Amino acid sequence: MKHADFNQQLIGFLNASPTPWHAVASMKQMLDEAGFEALDEKEDWSLESGKGYYAIRNGSSIVAFRTGKRATDQAGIRMVGAHTDSPCLKVKPNPELRRKGYLQLGVEVYGGVLLNPWFDRDLSLAGRVTYLDDAGKVQDALIDFRKAIASIPSLAIHLDREANSNRTVNAQTDLPPVLMQVPEGDNTRFSDILKDQLQSEHPGTQARKILGYELGFYDAQPASLVGLKDDFIASARLDNLLSCFIGVRSLIDASGEEPALLVCNDHEEVGSMSAEGAQGPFLASILDRWCGAGRGRSLARSMMISADNAHGVHPNYMDKHDENHGPLLNQGPVIKVNHNQRYATNSRSAAVYRHISDELGLPYQTFVVRSDMGCGSTIGPLTAGNLGVTTLDIGVPQFAMHSIRETAGARDGVTLYQALREFMQWKTLF
Repeated sequence: MKHADFNQQLIGFLNASPTPWHAVASMKQMLDEAGFEALDEKEDWSLESGKGYYAIRNGSSIVAFRTGKRATDQAGIRMVGAHTDSPCLKVKPNPELRRKGYLQLGVEVYGGVLLNPWFDRDLSLAGRVTYLDDAGKVQDALIDFRKAIASIPSLAIHLDREANSNRTVNAQTDLPPVLMQVPEGDNTRFSDILKDQLQSEHPGTQARKILGYELGFYDAQPASLVGLKDDFIASARLDNLLSCFIGVRSLIDASGEEPALLVCNDHEEVGSMSAEGAQGPFLASILDRWCGAGRGRSLARSMMISADNAHGVHPNYMDKHDENHGPLLNQGPVIKVNHNQRYATNSRSAAVYRHISDELGLPYQTFVVRSDMGCGSTIGPLTAGNLGVTTLDIGVPQFAMHSIRETAGARDGVTLYQALREFMQWKTLF
């Protein structure tokens, strides 16, 4: 696939996926169009050789797989992992704030948000709403306002002379977005706003009562190519929807001859400990039902590539990287190494990826954090520990990780896609 075609598809995916639920819905649509069959965890499964399947949990995590032409205990499984969630501001259960004629919403910080860039942005709102319908049934629906409905205005520098030298953000008092002006005595409820939005997006929906929601604000500016020569792609949620898109595209486009799997978990940004997170039982449950009694032998022959973005060397902050391990944008995906097991990469898993890339003539890089700095982590060590499977941590290098708008190289995504597609049809792993 050409860089231009890949990036246009990626931009469409990013713009359609403002929340984990929307991201999973986008991946489901891609899988359905490719002929994959949906599985229900509540029902019996009858899996066939050479077919594609997927299962969704909580609407925000998905496991998709191809059974391949060989049994898993003989061929092993070529697995790729990513995560669907991104740091953001989520609406509190009782959010209405009325101050000086402005209606604001209280928000909770989700994950390790870089807070300062959220000020003075055009914000929209999306997520899942749970409601009681006219028949007395509890239903779920996705909503996305799709336009700028709020902002978090900065305090003018005239009122904060230290803003450029000593600015801190109080997550409780500084972050409530402003939605609109309201007259004195206004009693607008957020639940009424949600009912109207449900009716607008899902005509015919009759919500008797809003029972709950999981909604997050997001940057209304769409993803785009940037740079004088379109060297970069800028978007919200590149960490880690970029890897989700690469993973699902790789699984769909692989030959299907070998057993292959993609797992995209929710809640990575907050530790992964949930029913649908990487520390939960979702993936293990799918493997039990697919592999049966041969699961142990299957995993011994398998490998997981955990794809989560890496820190590219920022030209204004070069001293934040080890001098021999500073990944550059558009110079290839980054093999992430940490001998304290914050990343699960070992010499064997790295060798498999290097060998595949060398065979295809694709570039790659290596990242090791400075020895005097702490190292982040991702789903790789969690999956390796839970399943006992050989694992590699890798990712596309980017700037501004966990900001409201991040930047990656326009050529690195398709490079990782080419490598992962080949990995998913590679004949012999070990």
